[in-house]
Amino acid sequence: MSFDLDAYFERIRLGDRPACDLDGLATVQRAHRLAIPFENLDIRLGRGIAIDSDSVFAKLVTRRRGGYCFEQNRLFCDALTALGFVVRPLLARVWFGAVATPARTHMLLLVTIDGQEWIADAGFGGSYSPVMPLIDGAEATAPDGARYRLLHDHRGWVLSRDGNPATTDGRTESDGWVEQYSFTLDVVPPIDFEMSNHWTATAPGTRFVDLNVVSIVLPHGFAALTDREYRRHSAGEDTAGTIDDPRVYRMRLSLLFGIDLTEEEVARLGLF
Repeated sequence: MSFDLDAYFERIRLGDRPACDLDGLATVQRAHRLAIPFENLDIRLGRGIAIDSDSVFAKLVTRRRGGYCFEQNRLFCDALTALGFVVRPLLARVWFGAVATPARTHMLLLVTIDGQEWIADAGFGGSYSPVMPLIDGAEATAPDGARYRLLHDHRGWVLSRDGNPATTDGRTESDGWVEQYSFTLDVVPPIDFEMSNHWTATAPGTRFVDLNVVSIVLPHGFAALTDREYRRHSAGEDTAGTIDDPRVYRMRLSLLFGIDLTEEEVARLGLF
């Protein structure tokens, strides 16, 4: 496909074309996370999730909607490729909140710059994990003060986070290091992403099928809507509340998350 970098840069509010280096990678990822919300509302609206490049671009860029990891990182991967980066997608198991070995339901990216491999991720909920080198024991600090760490064990590479109260989508996590997800460097064929996306978007009783989840990264935190529960963490301060009016819900979706739904679509979410 021919990727429209100008339209993508306008969507993520990035004025200058970044260099094809580490600073450029970090700049694009940060701008992407600040501009495009994480959300699963099309699942709840019965529309399904298409993760081919054309469909993702049309939804997230042209229609200015958000998406979840398979959509976010498909778009991010296509943009990086168009910029000249060496990049390929990986599948991960999300351990955050898991009580048993989870399926591989998260997509992230492996980027190689001057022989060094880095992990980049534009689609892990509301928290912001910085670009990190693929080095055992590597650590990085996010703008909200949370720390991230990469370790290698029998599961492969494991990304952990230390920084209560910001979380992947607004859920509370305990103090101390909390495992987010694990992954290997195996080459993943497209059909495996299709299968993983299908299960994530359709499996009964799962989070993205049962709940309306919306979040966005803020310059120093995140904001999240899980059904009618609103939470915002910014510069060390938390606010939370319950939305009882569909008009307020629709307004908050638009003003804070940049998602414009009709009154009929909000009614179909089954929240009120």
